[in-house]
Amino acid sequence: MKRVCFVTQGCRLNQSETASLENAFRYEGYDLVHHYQDADIAIINTCTVTENGDKDTKRLVNQLVNANSSIKIALIGCQSQVHKDALLNLKNVAWVIGNAEKMNTHHIIAQTDHLQDPVIRTKKMKRDAFVIERSSVDSHHTRANIKIQDGCDFYCSFCVIPFARGPARSRVYEDIIRECIDLGEAGHQEIVITGINVGTYEYEGKTILDVIEGISAIDTIQRIRISSIEPTTIPRELILMMNSNSKLCRYLHIPLQSGSEAMLHAMARKYSVAEFRSFIEWAYETVPDICIGTDVIVGFPGETKALFDETVANLMTMPIHYMHVFSYSERKFARSSRKEDKVDSAEIARRSKVLRDISEKKKQLFYDRFRGNRLSVLFESQKNQVWSGLTDNYIRVLHSSNKNLRNQFLTLTYSS
Repeated sequence: MKRVCFVTQGCRLNQSETASLENAFRYEGYDLVHHYQDADIAIINTCTVTENGDKDTKRLVNQLVNANSSIKIALIGCQSQVHKDALLNLKNVAWVIGNAEKMNTHHIIAQTDHLQDPVIRTKKMKRDAFVIERSSVDSHHTRANIKIQDGCDFYCSFCVIPFARGPARSRVYEDIIRECIDLGEAGHQEIVITGINVGTYEYEGKTILDVIEGISAIDTIQRIRISSIEPTTIPRELILMMNSNSKLCRYLHIPLQSGSEAMLHAMARKYSVAEFRSFIEWAYETVPDICIGTDVIVGFPGETKALFDETVANLMTMPIHYMHVFSYSERKFARSSRKEDKVDSAEIARRSKVLRDISEKKKQLFYDRFRGNRLSVLFESQKNQVWSGLTDNYIRVLHSSNKNLRNQFLTLTYSS
């Protein structure tokens, strides 16, 4: 029996895919192990959104080989799709499998493990509806990520994802519901809807609203959370549903990327600052206690101090409660890589710190509003008898207890 370990880099979509693949390998008779020192095969689900993701893969491969010189490595996913030649030069790499065939990794390895030369599978992705063979029951996390969509047609000028993930395509609706039933029966009480561009979901006339309604009908699922969703793809009915559907979390993570009109235009984003502000202000006023997060890219080519200051001013005055701040990273295929007016790395680091400090202050102000309130918390993990969990509106709650609260709901008075 071959022993296999998994390493997941990057986004929630990768986490969902890894969970499905773990179950597929287990079903095929492989022994899943947690430490690569004990493994015959290591499967790395890669990320290439930033340059750091590429560097992390190279560093990780070296760590694996240094700890286990006989290990065979499969690099799957986004980096494999766009950087296959570079990956084949890394030690012990026996498989390079892109996104078109990633979910067949268990079959590919079973059929080719005897070969001496590396196996390369990086064919072009098609715009076809898809199903997933094995459910993403996740033994590592209480919240389960459900993949409903893949790929993107937006082609923002900074982004490599349309090249790494291919065209937008949606999962067969019935297959989503089938998997959510499996996830509920396995004990997952919260489902996180994920994909590359989830708001574009469309299958035989069904939209993301239908997906939410379908999952809501499953008795074992208590919460439905939407992961990152593009601002131009959010139907207003979705916001109204947060008030009428008790299972749908009062939570939105909507990437802004820049609070400067000039930068949004250069990034080829599909909205203006005013449109973004208008929508999230309406959502904030419509859904009591909603938490709204965003992504911001710092140091996009041409971002002057004045343009950055516009971003700061807008983020300070919008009802945004936290930010994920990313340093601009030049990506292969992305149009922005041809721009010459680069921002100095030290200046990018300085600006990033400014936004991260603002994010921490805004998050704390949001948390402080709920002190003394009774909140329902789904607890996830424990360290030194202190349990950590989340409310539906994304407040991280710590609670001391010697009881096992993993995957348990508890209503308590929030203090910190």
